[in-house]
Formats: sequence, C-alpha cells, structure tokens
Amino acid sequence: MKDDKIYVLLGAGGHAKVVLSLHQAAGLKVVGVCDPKLVSAGALTWQGNDVLGGDEALAVLDSTQTRLLNGIGIMPNQDLRGRLQAHWEARGFIFPVCVHPTAWVAPDAVLGSGVQVMAGAVIQPGCTIGAGTIINTRACVDHDSKIGKQVHIAPGATLCGDVTIGDGVFIGAGATVVNGREIGARAFIAAGAVQVDDAGENERSFGLYTLRKRVSQ
Repeated sequence: MKDDKIYVLLGAGGHAKVVLSLHQAAGLKVVGVCDPKLVSAGALTWQGNDVLGGDEALAVLDSTQTRLLNGIGIMPNQDLRGRLQAHWEARGFIFPVCVHPTAWVAPDAVLGSGVQVMAGAVIQPGCTIGAGTIINTRACVDHDSKIGKQVHIAPGATLCGDVTIGDGVFIGAGATVVNGREIGARAFIAAGAVQVDDAGENERSFGLYTLRKRVSQ
C-alpha cells in the first residue's frame, strides 16, 4: 500500500537485497540505505539507492515520517538484527510489517513490528508472529502457530499446525516441524530436518537426521 512515509533500508547484504525487492514489488520507494561498511568503502550508491551514511545519518531524520526497513538477516546465535530494531524503536522510529504481494497472510493473523513475510510465504489463520521475525521465501506457517520475536523461518520451511516457537529460534531451509511441537528459545533446527519432538532452549537439532545416525551406529 502506497503512503507518504520515507523508507530507509538498514544494511546492505543479501537479506537487504531481498527486503529492497519486496518493497519495490509493493510499489514503495526506498530513499536510501544506511550501512557503515558502504561508507568505509566510499560507496555513493547501492542497488540504485543513495548511501545516506552509517547510523549517524538516522539521527537527523524525522522519526515520525521515517520508516526503517531492517535489512540485517538472522543467523544462529546472532542478535544484531534484534538489537538494531530495539535501539531505533527506543528513539521513536517504526519498523513496519512488510508483506510481499505474492505472500498470503490470513486476515486474523497477528504480526508484530518489523515482521517480514517474503515472496510466496503463507501464514494461516490463528497465527501470531513476534516482532522482527522473518518468514522467508515460500515458508509456510500453518494454523494456530505461535512464533516468538526475532525468529528466522528460512526458505521453504514448514511449520505444521499449533507449533510454538520461542524467541531467537532459527529454522533452517526446507525443515519441517510437525504438528503441536514446541521449540525453545534460541534453538537451532537444521536445514532439511524433520522435527518430530520438542526442542529445548539453545538446543541444536537435526530432527530425523539425528535418529538415522543413531540407528546406523
């Protein structure tokens, strides 16, 4: 939906490219990008957008008219994305919910600030998605699932119905979490895993891959 707000992208890595593409597809104009590495490299533009500077460039912007787009991705055991969002929200900036035009989000789903839903992703009825979470390309979150803050549901991952995911969890590409499972905060579910059991906080799980390894030993 078009509006008169100013959109500024934070970060200039791979995830930032995807976020920029999402907003272009939605018809929203990103006026520039802030990234200290681009400044250090002397870059004036990035992906056709002006380099506004590092974090200091945000200090001169009107927080009531500026919307920040978090281009920092989420990797296991890294919290830069969450810290960045908390820092600038405390200074009055808003991180809008971003939904690609080809994604589908149920009308009753609740999405927290800064949630990003990428191309082809699906969020079914009764779901709650915490602030800053990424539902990446073609990922599926089925009915009545509860997803915490700053979670990454990687491309092609599937969360079956009534799944509970804690804050800071990383669900790898193509992984499946079966119906009714609970995944504790900051857990890691490997790419391609089939998670048939609950996972505790900070647990690293390879799902059925782990079971296969045990059987073969």
